[in-house]
Amino acid sequence: MNRLARWKVPIISGALILVSFAMNANGVLPFGQWWMGDASFALGDLFMIAAAAVAGYKILANAIRALGAKVIGIDLLVSIAALGALAIGNFWEAAAVTFLFSVGHALETATLNKTRSALAELVAVAPDTALVLRDGSQQEVPAASVRSGETVLVAHGAKVPVDGLVISGTAALDEASITGESIPVDKSAGDSVFAGTISRGGFIQVKATGIGADTTLARIIHRVEEAQDAKARTQAFFDRFSRWYTPGIILLAAVAGVLTQDLVLALTLLVIGCPGALVISIPVAIVAGIGRAARNGILIKGGEFLETSAKITAVAVDKTGTLTEGHPQLTDVVVLDPSLKRQEVLDWAAAAEAGSQHPLAKPIIEAGRAPLGIPQITTVPGMGLEAQLDGRRILVGNLPLLDEYGVQTRRGEARAAAETLAADGKTPMVIALDGAAIGVLAVADALREDAAAMVQQLHSAGVKVLMLTGDTPLVAQAIGRRVGIDEVHASLLPEDKLQAVAAMQRAGHTVAMVGDGINDAPALATADIGVAMGAAGSGVAVETADIALMGDNLLRLPQAITLAKRTVSIMRQNIVIALATVALLLAGVFAGGVTMAIGMLVHELSVLVVIANAMRLLRDTGSRRAPAAAKQPVALAG
Repeated sequence: MNRLARWKVPIISGALILVSFAMNANGVLPFGQWWMGDASFALGDLFMIAAAAVAGYKILANAIRALGAKVIGIDLLVSIAALGALAIGNFWEAAAVTFLFSVGHALETATLNKTRSALAELVAVAPDTALVLRDGSQQEVPAASVRSGETVLVAHGAKVPVDGLVISGTAALDEASITGESIPVDKSAGDSVFAGTISRGGFIQVKATGIGADTTLARIIHRVEEAQDAKARTQAFFDRFSRWYTPGIILLAAVAGVLTQDLVLALTLLVIGCPGALVISIPVAIVAGIGRAARNGILIKGGEFLETSAKITAVAVDKTGTLTEGHPQLTDVVVLDPSLKRQEVLDWAAAAEAGSQHPLAKPIIEAGRAPLGIPQITTVPGMGLEAQLDGRRILVGNLPLLDEYGVQTRRGEARAAAETLAADGKTPMVIALDGAAIGVLAVADALREDAAAMVQQLHSAGVKVLMLTGDTPLVAQAIGRRVGIDEVHASLLPEDKLQAVAAMQRAGHTVAMVGDGINDAPALATADIGVAMGAAGSGVAVETADIALMGDNLLRLPQAITLAKRTVSIMRQNIVIALATVALLLAGVFAGGVTMAIGMLVHELSVLVVIANAMRLLRDTGSRRAPAAAKQPVALAG
């Protein structure tokens, strides 16, 4: 609905009211007799009746449709009050009630659209056209018609029309629409790009991997649409409450009319009892809160999860890829078997890790020489792996893995070396060959620069922080001390992480779990809120996580919790405003002085107040990053 159409009914109705006042003020002669009695009315009264009809016809039609669906709503209360006012010859009250209600509805629509502005902004950044290489030439085509695998050209100032991989060129892309980060990100060959991002400099060729509804931006828009329409538990309660409240107001008005023999009092009670502010108080806050979060690159699944997030008292974080960068580097090689050289130990480790998808495998494989054959690998959860190659058995993992396979030769030396490396914050991995330990490798990762700041901000919000990791206690404790973790739980298998989360819940905590969704899947499912980091590259995370942080900015987590707390606080404020308004108007009616017109005016003002209060959530309270700090190598295991 455009702006003019939205205000058409209030404008016409208001004009008719003004004409009526002008005619009556000029003493226009009586026009006829009112059908219920002998009172004459002026020609101007016809314009007042017309004003009520213009403003009230849609209200009455909505009330009839609602009754057809067995719903007694606000429109019915206003319709009964207006018709009753007309029946007793109170034309001004009928016109005023319907006119003010229509004005309020137009204002509500305008301001509610404002609360959905974040979604409108997301839709607006979706590109309409794409420049592709097709049939040996550059062609401009609709973005939706780009085919998977085609090469798309993105010049300076252009929007990226697809999700894809850069195949040549360099550019700085503004990814604010996806991750919420305002600083452009440099992209070159091999990097991922997302539809809706904008080139701030450079020229790149992109191979399309996600098009149309399969882009990250399309998934975000779909997710935000669903989330803004999803009801919170409090909203569901008040929806049930309003189904009983509105008929209750009708009954109260009827009883008051019978007992007092005052029809005007009964009709006034109908008007001031309208629960409009109460009905809208919660959904408008949810829409604004989820919209604000989406602008910051935080996707919240719906009102229920927003409410739950406001209650979070403990956050459990994985270490690898969450507190650390997730890019391990080989730092040490300790040779235990004097008959072997350093490179030979590396080669055996690389042979065992060949084909492994574990984050630790990559630096080891790169440092070693490729095996001559393909190993048969058996993964031992939480311990490491066993590989069979050319009749030799290779073990790569932690000390419990040696116990699992009964390895005793040089086990004491392996323990001493592993503990020394772990005390330095590195992840040790023992290598065993045919039942004997032959060496210990150490891998370290860089601690994220905002990890400590995230923990500090969570503490400021009254949230306890735990680390759940499969790494050794010495390594985990070293990292925990660096970032200020409250509790460190180490050497955990996936089911152990689940038990740790469940234990926190039994202790009375509302727990959020931040993880990669693979080893942490059981814990993520058990937690009250599952949080996915860096979800921009994962369609599954966008669709399934309770909260999806689109970028890798750890500070988005405390921001999400703080925003949830603000949203719930505003929801409660709105409920108080709505209930207090109804209570004060009721008192005013029985004390005298509150008419139907005044009641409707105050009612509509209260609706606008709760909307304006919710719109405060749209203001950006600042999304600060931690100051850059020197990256320190830390261990990486899980």
